[in-house]
Amino acid sequence: MHNFIPPDRFFPYLTWQDIETMPDQENVVIIQPVGSIEQHGPHLPLIVDSAIATYATGKALAKLDRNIPAYALPTQYYGKSNEHWHFPGTITLSAQTLMAVLTEIGESIYRSGFRKLVFLNAHGGQPQVLEIVARDLHQKYEDFLLFPLFAWRVPNPCEELLTQKELELGIHAGDAETSVMLSMLPDVVRMDKAVCEYPQGLPEDSMLSMEGNLPFTWLTRELSRSGVLGDAKVATKEKGDRILEGVTDSWVQVIKDIYQFRQPSQ
Repeated sequence: MHNFIPPDRFFPYLTWQDIETMPDQENVVIIQPVGSIEQHGPHLPLIVDSAIATYATGKALAKLDRNIPAYALPTQYYGKSNEHWHFPGTITLSAQTLMAVLTEIGESIYRSGFRKLVFLNAHGGQPQVLEIVARDLHQKYEDFLLFPLFAWRVPNPCEELLTQKELELGIHAGDAETSVMLSMLPDVVRMDKAVCEYPQGLPEDSMLSMEGNLPFTWLTRELSRSGVLGDAKVATKEKGDRILEGVTDSWVQVIKDIYQFRQPSQ
């Protein structure tokens, strides 16, 4: 049931008495991995984002100092993926539903006595949703510290391993995601079906971009016939190994920082 999560760090394996008697509860770090079930081209399974969130959480917890108390909740597999809903297999929640689910999870964690909750999200279509939930929960319970974080926004070696074009445009099922899947779950990757497809018709000589500071709204089928945005053909397990090592090492430090974090106050 724990997948990539170390069993002694898996929250559902605890009893209610374990939780009731847990020391220093206000500084225990609770991590909610958040992913999605959505198309990732013809070569990758639907589970990519959920797998990455679970793996990053689990491997970081495995490397974490045993003296730092931290536990992972079961992964929230379904996310807000409506940009992909024209592709069969995508399962999407509305923003309102995802917000309600995460809010009620957070309130349950708070009632149990914990005061630090991390949303470790690996789906690029929903950071804003998690940020709204986190801010609203903190506003309601001012001693509840929440961290809406994106799995990829930690130091990692992608800039060394990927081309500049891939770093800019390879945002979905391209080199990075395919490489890490070859490392994590090679048996469900179909490299014989891998494609290279970059979005066409993007604004030129414009301050607007697909992602970034001034994004325009898009649906995946407007940018890609295959569902891929990037070059999956050049992916390798070796690149995936290096990316995941860097990502999980960085997440060890993030968890340490959260454990030590104290809310600023006047």
